[in-house]
Amino acid sequence: MDKILNINLETQTAPKVIETISKDWIEYGTENWNNLYPQFLIDLYYNSSTHSAIINATSDMIAGEGLTVKENDNLQAEAELKRFMAKANSSETLHEVVKKLAFDYKLQGGFAINIIWNQARTEVAEIYHVPVERLRAGKPNKLGRVEHYYVCSDWSNTRKNKPHKVPAFNLNDRTSPSQILYTGTYSPNMDIYFTPDYTASCNWALIDQRVAEFHLSNIENGFSGSYFISFSNGIPTEEERWQIENSIKNKFTGAKASGKFVLTFSDDQTKTPVITPITVANADKQYLALQELLVQNILTGHRVTSPMLMGIKNDTGLGNNADELNSAFEVYLNTVVKPYQNTILKCISKILDVNNIGLPLEFIQNKPITSKFTLEDMKEVMTQDEIREELGLPPLNAVQEEEFAKVGSMVRDGEDLPLYDTIEEAEAEAEKMGCKGYHEHTLDGKTYYMPCENHEETTELDKFLEEYGEVIDENEWNLISDTEVDEEHEDFDFEFELNDIAKYEFATTGTARPNARSTQDGLDRDFNLYKVRYEYAAGRNAGNSREFCNKMMSSGKVYRKEDILMMNNLKVNAGFGPRGADTYSIWFYKGGKNCGHFWRRKIYFYKLGVATGNKIQDATDIVGTVEARSRGFYPKANDSKVNRIPYNMPNRGGLN
Repeated sequence: MDKILNINLETQTAPKVIETISKDWIEYGTENWNNLYPQFLIDLYYNSSTHSAIINATSDMIAGEGLTVKENDNLQAEAELKRFMAKANSSETLHEVVKKLAFDYKLQGGFAINIIWNQARTEVAEIYHVPVERLRAGKPNKLGRVEHYYVCSDWSNTRKNKPHKVPAFNLNDRTSPSQILYTGTYSPNMDIYFTPDYTASCNWALIDQRVAEFHLSNIENGFSGSYFISFSNGIPTEEERWQIENSIKNKFTGAKASGKFVLTFSDDQTKTPVITPITVANADKQYLALQELLVQNILTGHRVTSPMLMGIKNDTGLGNNADELNSAFEVYLNTVVKPYQNTILKCISKILDVNNIGLPLEFIQNKPITSKFTLEDMKEVMTQDEIREELGLPPLNAVQEEEFAKVGSMVRDGEDLPLYDTIEEAEAEAEKMGCKGYHEHTLDGKTYYMPCENHEETTELDKFLEEYGEVIDENEWNLISDTEVDEEHEDFDFEFELNDIAKYEFATTGTARPNARSTQDGLDRDFNLYKVRYEYAAGRNAGNSREFCNKMMSSGKVYRKEDILMMNNLKVNAGFGPRGADTYSIWFYKGGKNCGHFWRRKIYFYKLGVATGNKIQDATDIVGTVEARSRGFYPKANDSKVNRIPYNMPNRGGLN
């Protein structure tokens, strides 16, 4: 019985994280792949055709056709950013690096970037992609943070290939010119490493691999397990048995032996060899059913909405035409691809912020069905709405805002006030400026018309700007975070949460009051440990901005969130609310329909209120904790309108 071949089909594919005393790094593997879980995922990728097709297609969608800078007014920063995008390192563009990051992110569940500081340690000089399979995390410190990573070209033989220790990315400790940033999507029960989103379907990908190996082996060894041959003319010697076996194997096994015939010689009919096929009942149906089952489970594990998106043909008819394919693509894009893209963009933005070129980036997304003409060709012969229709987008508003030409202007209190020939033009401009009506003005004996019923009247916006908002004293406050507001609900108190955590983290001395709440901007010194303010910022070149936006931008102030929410009940931008309402949510809709502005969240750390000095590193960690908490704040659904300029909202931020 010891000659019987036993095939063990029990396979453990779930990753295990193991910390050993004898090693400086945390091992990451399975029972069969000791400290080689990333390599196991690569092996699956190379050996399962369905699985690899999904990985390739999804990573291409994540990387898109490139990266582009959103419209903004900071031309100098944009020029610097485009230079960095053209040369992220000595041999690659930023998009070439991002394509590798996107592939690792989908395959491994995370990605790693090697960050190279310049000689002065003031800016990031270069960034490189680091293959995740070469990376292992060092043992975390007492607070659970990984301070070092280890890079090795082959973790299966660390004696021959000694791991190299590299510090983790740290904005405050720039001693090492080379650091590693490793991140990904949160995985339950995984504090150090990240697992891919398809982990539950790894067994099915493994079955796909085994099925392919079985069929290949069947072709390579055609008789093995398929035929039973019996000779009835005596038992030859052992050497003769080996000769007969090798002769049959050489002649009648393998793919090239298909179609050959068997010729035997015998002096007695009763002594001819007996060849008995070994058949499995309904084998063809069993393999077809298994193939359909494993493909469906692999698709489910990857959350694929249509096999055709991955280049996998199916016979259901679903997703086989352009409209259905585009619909399936939109679902897959929003539920799977964009979360990957957002994580990569936030990581890249963190690096760009160091170089003071952290302008908003976005992916140029590819589409499953494209026009046979290029966009440049269409621009030559088609209108804008015709191009949008070709791309499957709704037309822009049919009624465009009529542009009126002013005939002159009059300067009053430093403000350039336009003059018009007609009442209609003045009233139209008044609506843009957030007021109503017109008034007359005589200049050189001729009557002109000016917007607004009375320009002498102080508006509610003027009163608000005079009373609220502040200019930060940089001698007392250190700016540690300046980011675009992202998924922060209007009811979430970012400043309170920061200081609530900080009171357990820091010791204070003297008269500083780190947990005191600010009362009135500009009237006290706000001795919070953290101060959170919001700045009105330009997201695109809005051209002739309305009066509300101009005044908000020119004020040079930052505002508390509660003050911004208070504006919802003031006539600070009258006539620009829904259906011409005088009040609306300034937090969501800023300057109203077609507005090109958004809110930036600026977090300041008090320089004088900590016993052991400026613990900027700890302060930054707390900011990250609250940022994550703000996204999980669910008194009601978070609203994505906060971090979007109205121009990019449906109907440009209008009702219709």
